[in-house]
Amino acid sequence: MSCLFAFPGQGAQQPGMLQRLPEGSAALLEQASDVLGEQVLALDTAHALQSTRAVQLCLLLAGVAWARWLLQRSPAPDYVAGLSIGAYPAAVSAGALGFADAVRLVALRGELMQRAYPQGYGMTAISGLEVSSVEQLLAEVGGEVYLANLNSDQQTVIAGSDAAMAEVAARARNRGQGVARRLAVSVPSHCSLLDGPAAELASAFAGIELQLPRITYLSGSSARPIHDPQRLRDDLAGNMARVVDWRATLRNAYERGVRLHLEMPPGSVLGGLARPVFEHGRVLALEGTRWDTVDALLRQEVADNR
Repeated sequence: MSCLFAFPGQGAQQPGMLQRLPEGSAALLEQASDVLGEQVLALDTAHALQSTRAVQLCLLLAGVAWARWLLQRSPAPDYVAGLSIGAYPAAVSAGALGFADAVRLVALRGELMQRAYPQGYGMTAISGLEVSSVEQLLAEVGGEVYLANLNSDQQTVIAGSDAAMAEVAARARNRGQGVARRLAVSVPSHCSLLDGPAAELASAFAGIELQLPRITYLSGSSARPIHDPQRLRDDLAGNMARVVDWRATLRNAYERGVRLHLEMPPGSVLGGLARPVFEHGRVLALEGTRWDTVDALLRQEVADNR
């Protein structure tokens, strides 16, 4: 049995998530505050989390803090993967991207996305429809709305203008098909609308040194493992404008022998997407699971692989 650490994306944020970090996280928060020149705990309020920059920074800090805490106590996983912004704490936890560099890049990432689309855009999850049906609705509506996430066989996410997304949702309802839910995301991620910001972020990445991952990094965009630092650089810089194929990422992990899917805080959104794939495995969220249970499963994984 192998293990995957999965890091959630935007929409999983919760006010107070940095107040609930594990013991020993004060130094990490202090380092991030020094890098940014501001107190990161001030980003972790309901009001502050209306900002894309604040959301992405808090998700980075929470993911890295919890993964570090667990890695100091238990065996490392075989794979890491992150949905959208979750790719950054995944890369840090794999030893491929330095923490201080990640803080600077994620702050810039959020700023670029927020500046490009300050209002009137976002993302909507559609459940109960196959991808082909969603693509048909998008073709009918046209305009600024795109397929953004392939989360599972029965859940996709679209991105674009509020008006165009509302039209897609209305057409789905009129046909008595699917359920549309507006996500807590204020930018149209994972589509061509963010090609410009992605190119700017790629320029910033050019001066960053990345290392070979010590833990295999699975890309949420290509659904393939990435070992080469240059390819990883491109994956991280460009993922804001690329479709997320999370269902294929999970299937790839399962086909590679992963039977323990462990979701890093905050929340347990990814677990719901993973359970159909890991029908013969274990799907857990670190948040709400006893540490000794997680530790025992990770140690059993090591024993099974000997």
